[in-house]
Amino acid sequence: MVHYISPAPLTFEVIDKILKKNCKLALSEESKKLINDCKAYLDHKIKTSAKPLYGITTGFGSLCKISIPKEDLSQLQANLVMSHACSVGKPIHTDIIRLMLLLKAHALSLGKSGVQLATVERIIDLFNHNVFPVVRELGSLGASGDLAPLANLFLPLIGEGEVWYKGKIRDAKEINAQFGWTPIALGAKEGLALLNGTQFMSSHAVYALLKAFKIAKYADIIGALSLDAYDGRIDPFLPQIQEARPHPGQIETARNIRTLLNDSEFQKKEKVRVQDPYSFRCIPQVHGASKDSIMYVASVVEREINSVTDNPTIFTEDDLIISGGNFHGQPLALVLDFLSIALAELGSISERRTYRLISGDRGHIPEFLVANPGLNSGFMIPQYAAAAIVSKNKQLCTPCSVDSIPSSNEQEDHVSMGGNAATKTVQVAENVERILAIELLNAAQAIDLQRPTKTSPYLENFLKEFRSIVPFNQQDRVMYKDIEAATEFLKLGDFENSQKKN
Repeated sequence: MVHYISPAPLTFEVIDKILKKNCKLALSEESKKLINDCKAYLDHKIKTSAKPLYGITTGFGSLCKISIPKEDLSQLQANLVMSHACSVGKPIHTDIIRLMLLLKAHALSLGKSGVQLATVERIIDLFNHNVFPVVRELGSLGASGDLAPLANLFLPLIGEGEVWYKGKIRDAKEINAQFGWTPIALGAKEGLALLNGTQFMSSHAVYALLKAFKIAKYADIIGALSLDAYDGRIDPFLPQIQEARPHPGQIETARNIRTLLNDSEFQKKEKVRVQDPYSFRCIPQVHGASKDSIMYVASVVEREINSVTDNPTIFTEDDLIISGGNFHGQPLALVLDFLSIALAELGSISERRTYRLISGDRGHIPEFLVANPGLNSGFMIPQYAAAAIVSKNKQLCTPCSVDSIPSSNEQEDHVSMGGNAATKTVQVAENVERILAIELLNAAQAIDLQRPTKTSPYLENFLKEFRSIVPFNQQDRVMYKDIEAATEFLKLGDFENSQKKN
């Protein structure tokens, strides 16, 4: 299956399809024309303009006052890529590198960057052949975009750096030779077009959001399961109370819980208690607020991935080359901080439900959800793990976007720190998956301890799938394996297919 890159906007649905179906990329004829026309305009401008053009016929950053002879313009761009390749630390996930290649190819295809067609096609070659440049997580200020990590991403274009290939880190020269790829001789502005941009931040944002969409849905499913297991009330989820405070996420969450618990035998039983703790009663308000936040973040990120964020920007139709600030990561830095907080709250309330399930405070299920408590510790320590992860998330949620350290001799005197916001948000999302997996372990155990009573048909199907991966806990066993298996169950689960089963 081939996805043709064109000026048509990328959406999360399209990106998810490209990733899941391992689509190949190709440039549409329209995009090829836009790229070639912009490159021809730039070449003509260089030949005819008496004025210096930032980053094209001058140095970069605070070196913009230095003019570069025309015979050195290609070397200038290669030097830029090599000298800026300073991302350090742990290599980032190859799925995020795939996104970086996709999003940069899309941005360059809009025809405002002045690059060669061959350069964009080589980026697509890397994507299509699963050759993923090694990019490390630290080094971006999110100021002139993501300079350091994007430089590492594009070193292989000039025959430098390292790549992931077939699960191993290899020298880029070796893999280029294997595919017959000769190094790209970068034209004027090309290095700058490759390195300026927000694709490191935005790729992390897309990756985190694709997780967040699933996490929000699983939070409702697992929360509903816990509500039944805890003998909680459905009253706080009735439509009347949501309509009295009509936040969209709140309304959606309450409707989801009502649907998920439809025909549950637990809900048909007479309730003894008139009220539940907030972690159950306020699921619509808490989950709903996070959902509304996620959707706002998604709107900003979708706008960003369909934007031109390198510098300078070329407007052939207006005969203008403008050095501006579209590479500044502030829009992403702010919403990534917001997204990490919204996700962390889903984990925080989940851990509280887990605690309630093991507490034995209602008397209908044993303390720590196991027979023979004392001899068996049961589900005591998974809650410790969840609590530790929740605490870690609180630390990670310290905003990155409020910090700024000037660079480039004060030319870049306000930076976004969006790169750090991006990497920590992915960590938070992955942590919340683990917290929800621990809640699912506890909720499933608590339901099974109350057999033969059944929850809703939908949740029974969900539990059946889960129990094929993680069996009921009769007595103490090695628990970290269960947590890992439950986490993998959530990662690999296809929510849409599960919905259709109901």
